[in-house]
Amino acid sequence: MRNEVQLITYVDRFGGQTLTELQELLAGPLNGAFGGVHLLPFFYKIDGADAGFDPIDHTRVDDRLGDWNDVRKLSNNIAVMADVIVNHMSSASPQFLDYSQKGSASEYDGLFLTMDAVFPDGATEKDLLAVYRPRPGMPFTVTTLANGERRLLWTTFTPQQIDIDVQTPVGQAYLESILQKLSQSGVTMVRLDAVGYAIKKAGTNCFMMPETFDFIKAFAQRGRELGLEVLVEIHSYYKRQMEIAKQVDWVYDFALPPLVLHALEFGRSGPLMNWLAQRPNNAVTVLDTHDGIGIIDIGADAADRVNNPGLVPPEELDELVERMHHNSQGQSRQATGAAASNLDLYQVNCTFFDALGRNEAAYLVARAIQFFVPGIPQVYYVGLLAGENDMELLAKTQVGRDINRHYYSREEVLGDLNKPVVQRLIDLMRFRNAHLAFAGTFESAAPATHLLTLSWRHQTAYARLEVDLLDKSGRIIASAEDGGPEWLFELK
Repeated sequence: MRNEVQLITYVDRFGGQTLTELQELLAGPLNGAFGGVHLLPFFYKIDGADAGFDPIDHTRVDDRLGDWNDVRKLSNNIAVMADVIVNHMSSASPQFLDYSQKGSASEYDGLFLTMDAVFPDGATEKDLLAVYRPRPGMPFTVTTLANGERRLLWTTFTPQQIDIDVQTPVGQAYLESILQKLSQSGVTMVRLDAVGYAIKKAGTNCFMMPETFDFIKAFAQRGRELGLEVLVEIHSYYKRQMEIAKQVDWVYDFALPPLVLHALEFGRSGPLMNWLAQRPNNAVTVLDTHDGIGIIDIGADAADRVNNPGLVPPEELDELVERMHHNSQGQSRQATGAAASNLDLYQVNCTFFDALGRNEAAYLVARAIQFFVPGIPQVYYVGLLAGENDMELLAKTQVGRDINRHYYSREEVLGDLNKPVVQRLIDLMRFRNAHLAFAGTFESAAPATHLLTLSWRHQTAYARLEVDLLDKSGRIIASAEDGGPEWLFELK
């Protein structure tokens, strides 16, 4: 993976409708800003029950966006990451429709996980209550198949997203076909979506068990054999992320977004500095993604809160959530928890810009911290444009995460690229991509409780970020390439 900033975006929500139009933006006004792009699900079809995360055909590009040749053309100019949706597929997929018609006579029998495949001897109330699910209710859907059979299908997320049995030969063949297609089409990185739920076992919580780690390890190895680097996407207790990082190429630093917010809201660097001292460096850093801002990632372990405390005390974590709601003028509250359907219980749905009360200086400081923390930075398309909460889309869909999934026209994108805060952010990104210091060694310090210093040095090249968390300001001091005067970037 290139040591440069990556863009996270839906193809059809960022200034166009096609892969060709996206490539024109990246090669035009955004030239030099990104070294890679994570294309959120572009498979057929992109507008199902979960914004493409319920693919009907995971090996086909949605015709409205283009085709695999367009993906390959894009990959000739910029590194491309794609999702492998490991846990489930659409109930409208050809595989499920065939299974629904033929039942056990279908060639796809065994592809879809049923309750009795995990609990062949039945399940007690204790067994069922132990199963971890990111949404209310049981992870099963009572389904009458087209052949008249009634089955309890495992549906971790929505009834339209049928879980795959990844341990059967037919399940393994399905996932292999996806990896093969991506590898053949110019994709060099894959993100394993919802992999924490992929393995189910009776008598456990069916989330991030030892067997899940074994599955991730084997899947990552197969990806490498096909020339694919693997990024694992899991929201969980922070120590589990550290364990996962030892087994895969890349893991998300999901603790960073809430810790940056905490540092800026509480005016002290302690929890963030504590995390910097122990976090894995094979990390992709984010402040925002297509999902919400994770809370579970810095909280205590739900299974043992006494012996496994979080990075932030529970009362401060609660206060941080309340401040995010306050900063967004209550908008995030309307999109979070029981207020909206189809959303994770452990995330606050809000744009990062609104979570900071649209404070432009604080936003630039937050981005600078992200870019200086070791790892590969990713910037979400809404965050790139310092986007605000889309309350109209939220009202239309009643899906909490849609508050941060705006559909930008090309005119909106070009207009927002001229906003001063966006122009300064793009300058920061180009600096992060080009400066030699970021190929060297990293140091962090806290000269005082409210101060933070992050530094990089490589031979004679250096770059230093100095932040005052109380007044939410900072500056970057860096060496010039030609040996001239120091480069200075004020964040205020």
